[in-house]
Amino acid sequence: MQAASPSLRVLRERARTPTENELAEIPWLARLTDPERERAIAALVVTEAQAGDFICRIGRPVTYWFGLVDGLLKMSNDDSMGPVITFTGVAPGGWFGEGTVLKHEQYRYNIQALRKSRVAGLPVETFDWLLDHSLGFNRFVMQQLNERLGQFIAAREIDRISSPDLRVARNLAALFHPLLSPNVGGILRITQQELAYLVGLSRQRVNEALSTLSAMGWIRVEYGGLRVLDLQALRSGEL
Repeated sequence: MQAASPSLRVLRERARTPTENELAEIPWLARLTDPERERAIAALVVTEAQAGDFICRIGRPVTYWFGLVDGLLKMSNDDSMGPVITFTGVAPGGWFGEGTVLKHEQYRYNIQALRKSRVAGLPVETFDWLLDHSLGFNRFVMQQLNERLGQFIAAREIDRISSPDLRVARNLAALFHPLLSPNVGGILRITQQELAYLVGLSRQRVNEALSTLSAMGWIRVEYGGLRVLDLQALRSGEL
């Protein structure tokens, strides 16, 4: 077995118990019964990732189910497979990797922090226990898998879009997904450079696209982030 990378070792060393405020940001805890919730809380950990840190690496065995408390992450392949392709972004409140956890297999993608981020982790053993004992947890995971399937079908469609403005619009819509990113709310804290990393365009071209979407009344650029004014238009509108 390969030794853990330095960033992964450091993340484990930084792990701590979550605060009450952080627990309030975990959407699936509310679906559990009191005994189930107590067991989950006892197992949950939170760690601090710096920009560039890897949360998951291709080929590593799965040990936790992860969720983003605060910050911004990206899911991608790596350069050993050719040009780096970003599959999706992960916004606050999003939990990811449940398919890998269910199959107890190695990761087939990288998850990397685009900025300083707080990440929660539930050990695989507790994930399995909740699947065996909690109806509410099963429903949440099933909903996650269903929404994730729709997200990746949409991502394939985005790959075929030639308009950079629409590529930015569709990627923004994915980051504002009410079920996969429930804690984003109406405004997403993201820079143009971070959005460029996720979309695969230059920062200058992203800036042009944001100006177009703002003029259409779909978004509003605010200090430190973006506010969605018409989510449906971002998902399916034409320019």
